[in-house]
Amino acid sequence: MAKKTTSFVCGECGYESGKWMGKCPGCGSWNTMVEEIQLPARQGSASVPDVLLEKPQRIGEIRPDNATRSSTGLTELDRVLGGGLVRGSAVLLGGDPGIGKSTLLLQVCDELSKSMRVLYASGEESAAQIRLRAQRLGVTGKALFVVAENDLDVILAQAEATKCAVLVVDSVQTVYRQEVTSAPGSVTQVREATTALTRLAKQNGISVIIVGHVTKEGAIAGPRVLEHLVDTVLYFEGDRYESFRILRAVKNRFGSTNEIGVFEMQERGMKEVPDPSALFLSDRGTPLPGCAVVCVMEGSRPVLVELQALVCQTAFGTPRRMTAGLDHNRMALLIAVLEKKLGLRMGDQDAYINIVGGLKVDERAADLAVAVALAASLRNAPVRKGTVVLGEIGLTGEVRAVSNAEKRVAECAKMGFERVILPRSSRKGLSAAGMELIGVDTVAEAFEAAF
Repeated sequence: MAKKTTSFVCGECGYESGKWMGKCPGCGSWNTMVEEIQLPARQGSASVPDVLLEKPQRIGEIRPDNATRSSTGLTELDRVLGGGLVRGSAVLLGGDPGIGKSTLLLQVCDELSKSMRVLYASGEESAAQIRLRAQRLGVTGKALFVVAENDLDVILAQAEATKCAVLVVDSVQTVYRQEVTSAPGSVTQVREATTALTRLAKQNGISVIIVGHVTKEGAIAGPRVLEHLVDTVLYFEGDRYESFRILRAVKNRFGSTNEIGVFEMQERGMKEVPDPSALFLSDRGTPLPGCAVVCVMEGSRPVLVELQALVCQTAFGTPRRMTAGLDHNRMALLIAVLEKKLGLRMGDQDAYINIVGGLKVDERAADLAVAVALAASLRNAPVRKGTVVLGEIGLTGEVRAVSNAEKRVAECAKMGFERVILPRSSRKGLSAAGMELIGVDTVAEAFEAAF
C-alpha cells in the first residue's frame, strides 16, 4: 500500500512546504499554510505513446479557430464577457454570499437552453430547492438539466451523458474527488476540481461556468492559481442589502477587462440596467455644497457618477482622510495640490469622499471633480447647477487631457446637463448643441468656472 505523506500548502498562492510556517515564503501571507495529505506518484514508466503526442507546428501553419459565441440573453453579461459565452471556455464567477450568483446563472441557463443542452450541477442545493427558485424566476427550459451532486467524477460523467454544451458548477468549494484524501473546499480539492473542469472545457468544447466563494477580503477562495487556470474571471459586486449589482471582469482572454454590467435584483431575478448613469446620479434638485458630477469611462461605456465630499474641522491632532469608492492615496495627493497651488488650508480639516451608488472609480479623469467637491465643501459653496467636471490634475496644478472626451460630452448632453468643464486640450474640436463647453488649463481656472 502506498505510503501517505503530509505537506503544507498555502491557501493564497499554492506554495508547498514539508513543514508548517507562520508566514508563506511565496506570497508573504500569514497563517495561510494548511496541512494536506497526499499520495506518492504511481510507480511505472512515465513515457507517453507517440500517437498521443501533439507535434509542434509552425505558427503560420496553424489554422485559427474562430471562437463561437453564444448570447446569454443578458446584454449586460454579454458585454462583460466580450460579446457572449465562448465555446470551450472556462469562466470563474465569484461574489459574496447572497449577492445573486445562482440567480443570475439560472436565468442564463434558461436562455441558453433554448438553443442547446445545459447541465446545472449544484453541490449546495437539492434538485427540489433549485426547482423552487426556478418557479420564482419563471425558468422553464426544456433542455435545462439539473443534478445535485458533489462528486466531481459523477459530474463529469453526467456532462458527457447529457451531451451538454454548457456546464454550470455551483460551487467549486463543495466539489470533491475521491482520489484526493483532503476535505472538500481545501486547496488541493479546489485546484484539482478546477483543473479537471478546465480540461473538460478544452477537450470537449463545453463552456464551463464555475462558481467560487470569496474570502472576507473579497478575493476568490483558494489558491491564486485558480484564476490562471480559467479563461475569464468575473466578480459580482454590490451591497447585498441594496438592489443593484455590478458585474466586473478582472481577467478575460476573449474580451476587455474594463467593461462592467449593471443589474438590479428584483423579485423575479436580475434585471438589466441599460442606463447606469441615471442609477448613480441622485435627485438633481438644488445644488448642495460638496457635490460634483463626473463622467468616467467603464470600458467603452461612459457613466455619470456623483461625488460627495465633506470637509470639517478636525477634533484630533492629525486630520482624517477617508474615501469610499476612491483611492485614498489619490485624494491625499489632490489635497496637497490644493494646499500648495490654491492656498486652501486643509491641514486642520478632516476630509471624506464618497461615490454615490457604491461604484468604484479609479480613473484619473475624476481628479478635477474630487478637487472641486473638496473645495465646495470647505467653502460651503455649491457648484453651479447642471455642471459636469472632468480632468486629470498634475502635481503642478495643471489640468491634463482625458481620453474619449467626445463620448463623455455626448453622455452629459443625453442626461440633460448644460455645462462641462474639461481640459482645454480635450476641448478642441468638440461641439454639442445646447451645451457650454469650458476648457481650462489650471485648477484655478476650473474653480472660477465651477463656482
